[in-house]
Parts: sequence; C-alpha cells; structure tokens
Amino acid sequence: MRATDIMLVGPAGKPTGGIAQYIREQRERLGDGVSVRVYDVAVADTDSPLAFVRAVLHAMWQALCFPFRRPPDVLHVHSSHWYSFFQSSLYVLYAAVVWRVPVILHVHGSSFDSFVQSDSRLLRWYQSVVFDHCANVIVLSEYWRDVVGPRVGQEKMTVLPNAVDPDEYEPEYGARPPHVVFVSNHIERKGIREFVDAVEELSARSEEFRVTIAGSGPLSHLSEDLAERYPEVTYEGYVSEERKRELLSEGSVFVLPTHAENLPIALLEAMAGGNALLSTTVGAIPSLIDDNGVLVSPGDADSLAASLSDLVNDPEQVDEMGRKSRERVEEEYSWPVTVERLESLYRGLKQCETN
Repeated sequence: MRATDIMLVGPAGKPTGGIAQYIREQRERLGDGVSVRVYDVAVADTDSPLAFVRAVLHAMWQALCFPFRRPPDVLHVHSSHWYSFFQSSLYVLYAAVVWRVPVILHVHGSSFDSFVQSDSRLLRWYQSVVFDHCANVIVLSEYWRDVVGPRVGQEKMTVLPNAVDPDEYEPEYGARPPHVVFVSNHIERKGIREFVDAVEELSARSEEFRVTIAGSGPLSHLSEDLAERYPEVTYEGYVSEERKRELLSEGSVFVLPTHAENLPIALLEAMAGGNALLSTTVGAIPSLIDDNGVLVSPGDADSLAASLSDLVNDPEQVDEMGRKSRERVEEEYSWPVTVERLESLYRGLKQCETN
C-alpha cells in the first residue's frame, strides 16, 4: 500500500520557536507508512518598517508558489494566532477548495484563546470560514478544546498534546542544595522579571539553593545583574539544544512564571529532565501540574517567591516531584504516543477522502 502523503505547512525554517521544533520532530519521527513533505512559511522577524514590508512580500511569494506543489493526501497546517492564523488560512482554504484534500489545522500559540473569542464580528466570521474548511482541528489540551470547540464543533476536534523524547534526558536527583533552572526567552511574557525578583528575595535571606539561568532577550540585563551580585546564580545566555538538555537533566526545580501560554514544550522538556515544576495558572499548564509541582498566579512575584522558598527548603519533596514529572512525560507526552495518534488520524482522513 502506498504511504500516506502528508504535507506539513508552518514556520519550519525558524531557528527557534515551539512550532518549528515540533515540525522538525514530527517530520523525523513519523513512521514508514507516512511520506512527509514540509512547506516552510517562515519569515524573518520584523524589527523595523522595512523588515515588515520584506516579510509581507516574502509571505506573499510563498503563497503564490504553493499551488505549484503536488497535492498531498492530507495537508497538516501548523498555526498560531493573529498574523500566523491569517497566513495559515490561505493554505487551508486553497487546499480544501482547489485541491479538495482534507486539511488539519494544528493550533498553537499562547493567546489563541483571546484571538478566537474576539468581539469583532468580521474576524469571528473569517475564523468560522477557515474552521469550516478544516477536516480536523488539533488542540493541545482539554482547556483548548473548551475554548476552540464551540467555534469548530466537537466532532472535528482532536486533543493531542505536545511531545518530547524522554530518552534524550538523563535526570539527576538528589542535588543539595536544590538546583533551580530557568530556560526561556527573556521577555515580559515569560515572567523573567518576577523570577529575578523571587531569586533575589531568597538570596537576600541566605536560603540554600543555586540557580542557572539560560536564554536571551531584551530583559537579559536583569539576569546578568543578578548573577554578578549573587555567587549562587549563574547566567549562561543563549545555550545550544545539547546544553539545554544537560541543564534540565541537572536541575531540581524548573521555573516558568509565564503570563500567557498554550502547552509549553519547555515544561515537557523539564519534566523529561526530572524537574519539579513551578509555573502559572495560564493556558493548558494546569493540566501538566498536580503532584509534580506548584502553580501560582501570573505576575504574582510574592507568591512565586514563597512557593520557590517552600520547594528549595524541602529537597526530598522536590526529588519526588521530579520523579513524578518524569513518569508522566513518559506515559502521556512522549513522541511514540503522539506519532501513533497522528498516523491514525492521517489514515482516517485519507480513508474518508477515498470513500
């Protein structure tokens, strides 16, 4: 039997970003029964009006070239909110209307909930048009099913969490003092400011722990300054994927005090590394954390500091949380589980189209 021909559409060429990482992993891990092609729609970051114009022209060129590709059995479009959704919608509508092939829209993005619940009638109408032309819409958790489902229809919804490969991590338990790790972009949305404030408060009280901060961004100076003032804090800047996996395997507590999120791969990677989690009650994050970590409200630096203090002062509990994180990611969020479900979805859509 001929392999099912799948075309993935998304910003695969981005050097960083959760969607690009997912597409790379997806392409590598799908089985022999699936033939995978990727149509890259990544554009350069826009930090000036001229860069924005270039990005728009590049995106238009990508869309104009798309019809000359061979139609697949199934088109799988990865999308986020706002600009990403409008860009993705061109591929969804063309494939569904002109090629007449089943289309999967895979929803990522930290603010897709506010986007899909917009008060704009025109925007909601256009979203409905796009959803109506999808054979299936993938969301990352039950939270997102509840948000997107009323606009799409539950019969076309699939809940499929993000995934990682636990075998790439070698958890180390028993760190004394506990090792706190932050790996993310240094921007307001990721909560780097609250994290730095919490670490500074605990350090000023001479609590026993050590901290490694990785990542970069416009607020990196906060981490640099913290590391200069406290010897227990190390700032490594941007790190490679290999070094990131090492840090997460060495870590005891992974902190992500984000203000908005879907289902962050960063937390799954931290779980694979055997970390207790300290994060916020946004998006689908609560579905990842029960007895393997602690949740606080976004933007609440006092609660973040108090919870971090509780964790670093109970290293045995932290080790137990880390082991539970590792168990959960192996059972629920590993690539073998995801691949099996994706291939089943592809086969079902191909069969329906054939019939």
